[in-house]
Amino acid sequence: MEKSPKALWGDCLHLIKENVTEQQYKTWFAPIVFEKYDEESQNLLVQVPSRYVYEYLEQYYVALLSKALFRCFGTNVRLNYRIVVDRAHRITVDEEGSEPVDIEEPQPSARINKAPTELDAATKELNTQLDTHKTFQSFIEGDSNKLPRTVGLSIAEHPGKTTFNPFFVFGPSGCGKTHLINAIGVKCKEMYPQKRVLYVSARLFQVQFTDATRQNKVNDFIHFYQTIDVLIVDDIQEWATSPKTVDTFFHIFNHLFRLGKQIILASDRPPVDLKWLQERMLTRFSCGLIAELEKPNVQLCIDILHSKCKRDGLKIPEDVIQYIAETANGSVRDLEGVVNSLMAYSIVYNSNIDMRLAERVIKRAVKVDNHPLTVDDILEKVCGHYNVTQQNVFSKSRKRDYVIVRQVSMYLAQKYTKMPASRIGQLIGGRDHSTVIHSCSTIEQRLKVDKSFSAELTSIENSFKIKK
Repeated sequence: MEKSPKALWGDCLHLIKENVTEQQYKTWFAPIVFEKYDEESQNLLVQVPSRYVYEYLEQYYVALLSKALFRCFGTNVRLNYRIVVDRAHRITVDEEGSEPVDIEEPQPSARINKAPTELDAATKELNTQLDTHKTFQSFIEGDSNKLPRTVGLSIAEHPGKTTFNPFFVFGPSGCGKTHLINAIGVKCKEMYPQKRVLYVSARLFQVQFTDATRQNKVNDFIHFYQTIDVLIVDDIQEWATSPKTVDTFFHIFNHLFRLGKQIILASDRPPVDLKWLQERMLTRFSCGLIAELEKPNVQLCIDILHSKCKRDGLKIPEDVIQYIAETANGSVRDLEGVVNSLMAYSIVYNSNIDMRLAERVIKRAVKVDNHPLTVDDILEKVCGHYNVTQQNVFSKSRKRDYVIVRQVSMYLAQKYTKMPASRIGQLIGGRDHSTVIHSCSTIEQRLKVDKSFSAELTSIENSFKIKK
């Protein structure tokens, strides 16, 4: 005779009782009351006496419940809860349980699952995967990041206790998203060593999920992430082509959110622009705080450079710092790359960091459209046009061909760069500012009367691929 759903639930309780202590069973499982089972949807509804019992079962006994349901009901049974919130007035609230997962049939001699003991419940050693160099101390505050930084610090000090849960940070590449979410994790771990804090990239999460699926260990994968107190996921826009990963994360997200665990997400665009995001996830993400990190302005870039120079013991002239800040395309990543390259060149060639070196490094390190011209760019084109070498131009020679190249280079440098005449003169043969002013004046006068020379100069300018 086929057993009724209520009898099958009784079998579940019997199996559970064999795998927990008597006190654990009396505290967490004996009070559970069978409500109903829908065979079509495979939803099993049980009543629990309080929200605390529901949250405790979801946090510590998901695997045990899943395996018991598998043994008695079969696969894909979803366990839902009816929580008694006011016994006197018979008020209840229904909540979903964790997503059902396929579980291999255990061997008859195997225990279903070891129930958590005091030792099991103790925080296990976990590799946070955080970059400990990315801290709030090194995350310089500016107008473009003041709100996200302030909120991030508050979250780190009170994880899961603020209204900023989940915390969704978005912004363009290089604006400091990864630095900020790492800083939150590092600060939180410093203040609460016992908490399980984990930083993971969206791509790594996807790889882990794929591996777990292949090895038939999805249940273990989900259970691991459900034990995290502060979950930080970077670059979630990379899940666009992986709906199964998204669906699995959604159930992990729900579980952590119900238990008041802190969730921090980062993306290169806001949730509404993630077209693959389901409405239910968009609603979840929007219930906390969505904060934008903008590209740093020039002043913030200068402050970041000063901070890095102080931290690394570098000596970079103020005009070079200004130039880097103005040409690094508002990217913190580019700023750091340029400074690291300057330091390497300076050490290898035993030379001071100056404007010429900065120009060369930026030309190779910073990839942007309409890249600003440098004096080196101009010298290269002008010398190539007149078929002379830069050594000839830098020499003291007053030969007419060399003088023309020198004057044209100074004129174009003043026209297409933001450098003062003194800096241009220094970069073109070590001349003073009066020589640059005289050269520019000479070229301007000649352009007014010499159409052939004007056409020649236009040809050189066109080779820069910029507008006059």
